[in-house]
Amino acid sequence: MNKTVFIGEVAKNAGLSKVDARKTVDAFIKTVEGAVAKGEKVSLLGFGSFSVVKKAARRGVNPKTKKPINIAARSVVKFKPGAGLAKVVK
Repeated sequence: MNKTVFIGEVAKNAGLSKVDARKTVDAFIKTVEGAVAKGEKVSLLGFGSFSVVKKAARRGVNPKTKKPINIAARSVVKFKPGAGLAKVVK
């Protein structure tokens, strides 16, 4: 499901116009992005939580040349599904 289809489903399920549903989805995305950019955790009870995890620097191997490379430390966004979401995915 892409963003356009998702917005259509939100509009249908919430009884909103597609314009209002797009504004709602965009506001949700912007809010989550802003929170995780600050390093905050976003928890949605029954759905899941978004958090930032720091990955340590490590050594890797370039699969094409087989030469060792250094992979820099970085921060990544992690999503952990909540009990409600995990229950519907079997």
